[in-house]
Amino acid sequence: MSSLKELQELIHEKYGLAPEALEPNASMRASGIDSLALVEFIFAVEDKYGISIPDNNPNLDTLAELADVVDRLRAGETAAVPR
Repeated sequence: MSSLKELQELIHEKYGLAPEALEPNASMRASGIDSLALVEFIFAVEDKYGISIPDNNPNLDTLAELADVVDRLRAGETAAVPR
């Protein structure tokens, strides 16, 4: 199960961005989320799912990439998290 829709809803809650306006493969920064807000959002995602996203994802910028990492971590596939 993909967490993409839940992540879109969480962004909407935190930043007021309409879920349908968030293209999964577009840069979250291009959608108006600056670097600090992105870090805060990742912390919120970690809290929501009880996971820890590895720091080796410095280019984590699209919602689809983040959803993939979240889904893998939730499935217990930490070794498969992309770098």
